[in-house]
Amino acid sequence: MAYIKWAFWGIVALFVVAFFHYTLPQRDIVYVTGVEIKLEQFGENSIFWAAPDSGAAAQGGTIERDVRFIDTVQRDGDVMVYRNEDTGFWPPYFKFDSSNLQAEARDLVSNRSDPQWVIVTHYGWRIPFLTAYPNAIAVKATDTPDATLIPWVNIVILLIVAAVVWALRVRWVRFRRRRIDPMVGSMDESWDDFTDSARERRGRVSRWLGSWRR
Repeated sequence: MAYIKWAFWGIVALFVVAFFHYTLPQRDIVYVTGVEIKLEQFGENSIFWAAPDSGAAAQGGTIERDVRFIDTVQRDGDVMVYRNEDTGFWPPYFKFDSSNLQAEARDLVSNRSDPQWVIVTHYGWRIPFLTAYPNAIAVKATDTPDATLIPWVNIVILLIVAAVVWALRVRWVRFRRRRIDPMVGSMDESWDDFTDSARERRGRVSRWLGSWRR
């Protein structure tokens, strides 16, 4: 039973970590090599994309629409492609300026011989086999690729979440001690009294049957 309990809480913890890792903002230092708009088809991977526009065309269970992309190269030479979609109200970035962000990224396009380093703030994962891309939230030019990026926003959010969870746990423990534990203790005492009474009755019946047989 203990293994099932730990497995359950392990799965819950895994989902919580994945949720925050996907949703919280991350920052990469890259240089932009180009921007483009491509027609994308969405099916089972639609969970990794923004909600479709009202005018998007549906064909055979899939949705087609134009999506903005930002092509970049990271400091280690690996390429990274970001999608550029509005978030609306979830995740709660309230991004409604994808067109402006695309223009900003286009203005920062450079090449390997003379790179203009850019800090890209984004959320999400790059999963090639699911055709999933992180969503760019903001781009900002930087003078050096060696800038130290401290995730202050993530630290504050996680501290707030930890404080809320701790406060809820404290209140639950207090409620359990005041209300549930006494109730359970009373039920245990009642059960013990019932079992003791049942044993006493069995003893009386056994003695009566014994005397009757004699």
